[in-house]
Amino acid sequence: MAYPRFAALIDPLVRALVPLSLAALLNGCSGLDYYGQLARGQFDLLRARQPVAEVLATLPAQSPERRRLALSQQARTFASQALALPDNRSYRLYADIHRPYVVWNLFATEEFSLAPRLHCFPIAGCVAYRGYYQQGRARGAAALLREEGLETYIGPVQAYSTLGWFDDPILSPMLGWDDDRLVSTLFHELAHQRVYQPDDTPFNESFARFVEQQGLRQWRRSRGLADVDPRLADQEARFTELVLACRARLEALYARDLPAPAMRAAKQAEFEHLRRDYRALRDAHGWRQPGYDAWIEAPLNNAKLLPFGLYDQWVPAFAALFRQVNGDWPRFYARVEALAGLPQETRWRALGELAGPPANSAPAAPVEAPGSGPTRAAPSPSTRNRS
Repeated sequence: MAYPRFAALIDPLVRALVPLSLAALLNGCSGLDYYGQLARGQFDLLRARQPVAEVLATLPAQSPERRRLALSQQARTFASQALALPDNRSYRLYADIHRPYVVWNLFATEEFSLAPRLHCFPIAGCVAYRGYYQQGRARGAAALLREEGLETYIGPVQAYSTLGWFDDPILSPMLGWDDDRLVSTLFHELAHQRVYQPDDTPFNESFARFVEQQGLRQWRRSRGLADVDPRLADQEARFTELVLACRARLEALYARDLPAPAMRAAKQAEFEHLRRDYRALRDAHGWRQPGYDAWIEAPLNNAKLLPFGLYDQWVPAFAALFRQVNGDWPRFYARVEALAGLPQETRWRALGELAGPPANSAPAAPVEAPGSGPTRAAPSPSTRNRS
């Protein structure tokens, strides 16, 4: 039976477009254009959805796409039955988007600051980027910001959650991922539907990251597979530590009262410091990650550093909380919801007591979905290069 697109879309679209329209009116013509592309992009995505069962019936029996899509449905069932994640139509649908990324997020900073230019949305609150469904639009907006003297970075997004406002689909680029990446992404995005606290991205993303990691461990064990190679996570953690250390040095530099030419020279020296540290670490450990090399050797600026630290800041705290409830997922979510209800300062203090203060005391810049919910962006060149 064909998916009843009109009946399924009309109510949530009304709910979504009303706050977007109000925001557009408040922000004038430029806001109308920006929110218009958000509404069109989301509508096109929802219109492209098909039930996975129908798509499977059209794919060759031995095709990689069929196997990956069938695997996604097994993981989707596991998510609800074993991890107590929402049981709804999200990720029971599929959308062919005919492009490698679904959204491009645009970050911007001043030349001598790591504070992001914030943008306020209905639903998601104030965040550190603007999301665009067309790469050309993101590039055009970046060019305008550079004319203002700002530094910019465009981060591609491969999946995001609408927090249950819509039945989120599996996107066509996801079928090119390896099994673990596909499965863990479903767990991560469903975790955002389970608990979400507006305006606290480190909390939201660390929570979803823990659910992703623990869920993948349980998934692999349920299928008789060995645990994930810890060396991959270690590489990612070490690379992120290098970038966060560079960011901390830059923050100290920008706090100094230096003439602009001297500040620019010192800034570039810090970026070269980061490159040297990376090369030494790579060579010492024999890394073979072309993505890291490409990222580090490309031009660096403040905006490019913003997404780092986003996913992992409070993961140890959530791991400690999970141990406290003896791995009982419903009890774990109840404890997480209680934390979400606290004022941010109190919440962070409680998380710090659970696992000790994070290695980098400066919280990551907030990164949410384009006007709706959290994204899976591409904050680092690692194999977890998704939003």
